[in-house]
Amino acid sequence: MQLTHLNTHGEANMVDIGNKDPSHREAVASGRVRMAPATLELLGAGELPKGDVLATARIAGIQAAKRTAELIPLCHALSLSKVSVDFTLDRDAGVVKVEALCRLTGRTGVEMEALTAVSVACLTLYDMCKAVDKEMVIEAIQLESKQGGVRGDYQRTRAPLVTGDGTPGEVSLGGRCELSPCVKVKFLAELRERVGISELSLSLDRLQSRDVAGLKAALIAQDASFAVLEEQRTLCAINQVMANDAALITDEDEVAFFPPVTGG
Repeated sequence: MQLTHLNTHGEANMVDIGNKDPSHREAVASGRVRMAPATLELLGAGELPKGDVLATARIAGIQAAKRTAELIPLCHALSLSKVSVDFTLDRDAGVVKVEALCRLTGRTGVEMEALTAVSVACLTLYDMCKAVDKEMVIEAIQLESKQGGVRGDYQRTRAPLVTGDGTPGEVSLGGRCELSPCVKVKFLAELRERVGISELSLSLDRLQSRDVAGLKAALIAQDASFAVLEEQRTLCAINQVMANDAALITDEDEVAFFPPVTGG
């Protein structure tokens, strides 16, 4: 597949869309901001020092979508017919979910506009809340769907839920934890053999910090064989979403550790 933003000499190139016929284009993007439960409560109650956080972040996201061409060098300036930015407060997961929709009738797609709207809305949430919580994490900014264009529609597919130990690259959802509060930990593919166990439950009270880094530290303190989790090539997912060491863990989460998936 040829990259459209490179010319025949491999140089950056703004695509000429003048010969394309206008058509309906639409894109939806999403992202999340993880924060402490107390911060989320303040946000939901409208009691943060900077005022109406969600209204400000919504305006910031809409403005950013309209100015995407000023931020991303090779994007075309577009006349958007619709931009919406919506928020969902998930107190159980400790996150604010952000979703942006962009729409127009034109000659090029609006994926970058939707992604830019989500990114700036998340950054604005961070800015508005950082006075009380600097440990927030912005994550999982991604395109969810697009419609229109010669390449057709796109819809992000979700990894299938599987049972048992799973296979390389898959996350298995098992039963509920017997401890409370707790996290269920799974080791997939070759990691199962290296640590000698496929899954375990661990009380969250044993973690010095309720994030992936704290989970790794607690496991290593329990058994030195878990030191393999500190290897750079070991990947992690929380409830089937890729995560890093700073990702927060909440009660009943399932955390899977696995090696990179390779193959043709």
